[in-house]
Amino acid sequence: MAKTKLLFITHEMSPFLELTKISEITRKLPQAMQDKGLEIRILMPRFGNINERRNRLHEVIRLSGMNIIIDDNDNPLIIKVASIPAARMQVYFLDNEEYFQRKYVFRDNSNKFYEDNDERTIFFCKGALETVKKLGWSPDVVHCHGWMSALVPTYLKTIYKDDPTFKNSKVVYSVYEDEFSEKLSSEFARKAVMNGMLAEHTEIFKAADNTALNIGAISYSDMVVFGSETINEEVLKFVKKANKPTLEYASASDFENFYNLYEEIANEELVSLA
Repeated sequence: MAKTKLLFITHEMSPFLELTKISEITRKLPQAMQDKGLEIRILMPRFGNINERRNRLHEVIRLSGMNIIIDDNDNPLIIKVASIPAARMQVYFLDNEEYFQRKYVFRDNSNKFYEDNDERTIFFCKGALETVKKLGWSPDVVHCHGWMSALVPTYLKTIYKDDPTFKNSKVVYSVYEDEFSEKLSSEFARKAVMNGMLAEHTEIFKAADNTALNIGAISYSDMVVFGSETINEEVLKFVKKANKPTLEYASASDFENFYNLYEEIANEELVSLA
């Protein structure tokens, strides 16, 4: 029987970038699943404070060279890769000089939220899916972690739904406690519309705050994981109303539950593990 193929998309992962508990989960969970025989790929942005030399990142020429269009502007996508020797895992990094080569991650040295965090998010989500297509690898399950991956479920269920790489992919979204209090650009929902999509596909993101990103991601996902003990009340209400299958926070600490979840969802035997 073929191995279940599992794609992780995250904005942080230990040891490369450690901002919140997401970095710990995205380090341990993929390894635990690989140890159980699943085939793993991991994608994250190459933020400027990730040390290339220390982490031994190098460019993957065959994957680089694409342009990601945002608001009619072409943005070059460079793909780099690094290994975690102890885990025998490779991590693919999405890089772009304008969006990611800065000393800080989401805020500048005055703690001001970057004005282009909206475009950085769109670039990352579009770029991640185009990279997987170029890899020629079709994931059974795509597991998105955190707000910066929030557009991935939307794209998978709209513009990529008939794409041979993703047409059978199921989407899991891990929602965490609010990670920022600011808003992305008021143009976020408009800019996020890809050629071939409708404006209504991203309407749910219009408020452009942390809550809207989580709710938007959840609305297009097949299953939701509560990655934190404390989840925004509005998000909780939405999950309940949408009647989405969920993995509760208490259950998420046991990786065996994730293994069962991935196998069930990949085989379309989706049940709630609440």
